[in-house]
Amino acid sequence: MPLIIPKNYKQTLMPETTELAIQMLKHTFQEKLTEKLHLRRVTAPLFVLSGTGINDDLNGVERAVKFPIRCMGDKQAEVVHSLAKWKRMKLAAYQISPGYGLYTDMNAIRCDEILDNLHSLYVDQWDWEKTINASDRNIDYLKRIVRNIYTIFKEMEIVVYEQFPHITPTLPEDITFIHTEELLQMYPDIAPREREMKASEKFGAIFLIGIGGKLSNGEKHDGRAPDYDDWSTPNDDGYLGLNGDIILWNKILKTSFELSSMGIRVDKESLEHQLEISGCVERAELTFHKALLNGQLPSSIGGGIGQSRLCMFFLQKAHVGEVQASIWPEEQIKICEKNNIFLL
Repeated sequence: MPLIIPKNYKQTLMPETTELAIQMLKHTFQEKLTEKLHLRRVTAPLFVLSGTGINDDLNGVERAVKFPIRCMGDKQAEVVHSLAKWKRMKLAAYQISPGYGLYTDMNAIRCDEILDNLHSLYVDQWDWEKTINASDRNIDYLKRIVRNIYTIFKEMEIVVYEQFPHITPTLPEDITFIHTEELLQMYPDIAPREREMKASEKFGAIFLIGIGGKLSNGEKHDGRAPDYDDWSTPNDDGYLGLNGDIILWNKILKTSFELSSMGIRVDKESLEHQLEISGCVERAELTFHKALLNGQLPSSIGGGIGQSRLCMFFLQKAHVGEVQASIWPEEQIKICEKNNIFLL
């Protein structure tokens, strides 16, 4: 995505006030998330051992930042991309009952990101995971959890408005559920990201279901690793997939804005199937995958919610660098400064 410069952009808050607003937003949101989804906070790792299969490999092409550990014979560790699989192992370790779960502050470095308004080398998100019963592995349960999270987003708009009345709410009353196949049929002649833009502009807030599997045109809407979200199981709507993204319409940037990726996780059957069709059956011998295939991990649902993205959206900022400190190309910094966008 090229850098977007909103016309006549004005800062909603000065940098000092923005810092206070970020603190308020993060504190309030995680309290509401804990209450709504019945979660408890746990401490997360910044890095894990390479070769265990615990790290999230995203679309399968992103490189993890790695380093040797001297006192462990130079074994390789790698900075996490996310904690999708690690969280599920913690559910098992803490023996968390169905209906309850955990969340953590996840910090990652994604060195292959293309830096723009929404993407940074530094990723901070609330990673959450919840134990469910096997009978909850269905589209209705997924939609119920999505609605719970969307309710929090609506409440956050009011929290911001009460503190800063000039920042007015923009989200619609309800979130709209659309499957990637339905979206393809609605807009068959444009690319997946353009479809997302059309739909999010039309509805204001959508949950896009079924990301990772092939559509009727033989292409994927977007990539997903084969070993955490279940994107291949048929759901009750008649389509494939029990996962998706929460995507909002960003009125400042006039573009679609992904705020959360989540889904019901793979079980033994869907893991074996997705490893096979993704051409990576050798992963079945890794630590995480063995545990799942041997029935040692609970059924679960989980996802990530971007912390900086949440602050950016609800404070109506034009660039993620206005709410987090990172590294940006010098040319991008200069262009932003000329247009009243000041990066931290």
